[in-house]
Amino acid sequence: MEKIINVSTGEVKVGRKGEILRSTAIGSCVVLAACDCEKKVGVMAHVMLPGRAPKSAYGESTKYAADALDEMISRITLKGANLCELGVCLVGAGNVLKKQDDTVCDNNIESVTRLLKEKHIPVRAAVLGGTERKSISMDIESGSVYYTEGDRQEKLLWESAGKITQN
Repeated sequence: MEKIINVSTGEVKVGRKGEILRSTAIGSCVVLAACDCEKKVGVMAHVMLPGRAPKSAYGESTKYAADALDEMISRITLKGANLCELGVCLVGAGNVLKKQDDTVCDNNIESVTRLLKEKHIPVRAAVLGGTERKSISMDIESGSVYYTEGDRQEKLLWESAGKITQN
């Protein structure tokens, strides 16, 4: 049985073969999921705010896009992942409160995508925007990423083309 590791707002967590990283109830936040399928290690971050954390956010810096991405890279490379093999899947940034003047979602998308581009990390797949809550899960063994929108059934977002099977 696979172990499920829940990733809440502002958290960055790493998983290995036999584990599933999952984040639920995603509104305006953006969740980033990355996996080195050969090394069987993955990482997920649940980003709440754009940019870099102010000094006053001590202990909560990974709520911010730049700090969360730095932490993701640090944690997954410490577990042996090859940074050149990484690409991310993005889910979230939904205006679930349906506010007319909401800019948080767009700011989160812009911040995360800009930071990934600066670090030369490609986006493999994304489900961003809309007005429904989302969830994401990543099966580290297969490298597959799934998502939900609203109350609909889970769908495949991305699947590793080069699955490595070990008997």
